[in-house]
Amino acid sequence: MSLVRRARPEDAGEVLRLRQIMIDSLWGDGGGGGDGAAGWQSESLPELRERLADDDGDFAAFVVDHPGRPGALAALVAGTVEYRIGKPGNPRGRVGYVFSVATDPGARRQGYARACMEELLAWFRARGAGHVLLNASPEAEPLYTALGFTRDSDPSMRLPL
Repeated sequence: MSLVRRARPEDAGEVLRLRQIMIDSLWGDGGGGGDGAAGWQSESLPELRERLADDDGDFAAFVVDHPGRPGALAALVAGTVEYRIGKPGNPRGRVGYVFSVATDPGARRQGYARACMEELLAWFRARGAGHVLLNASPEAEPLYTALGFTRDSDPSMRLPL
């Protein structure tokens, strides 16, 4: 039996807690949003609960329950399947995007993130994704490389709205 399960609406608060841990590890300042954790989390909670309740949608999160803290999560991965116009190598135009991978500091080095990633990758395959994209921190790159990810020369740009 796998430790990994699909996240449920009642996990939303813990999902946001782990996402904040990931944000803090990447940026150290709460993500540069300026309003702190409480502001964005309270605004995100209702939408996240709705998306976690939709098992047939384009969003999925997989989690591992924390073995030492009932009601807490040890690890999280989340991603979406997006449609883009098809192209060679991905004629159906479905792309998986991993945007949140986090492990509670007290539960690291147990293989939880890897197990969650394997479930998310299976979910992407079942939905016909032609490839999967993610942004990797230097600390996490060995995990993704072991799963078969390679560096991409993506000329990304961003426009805040």
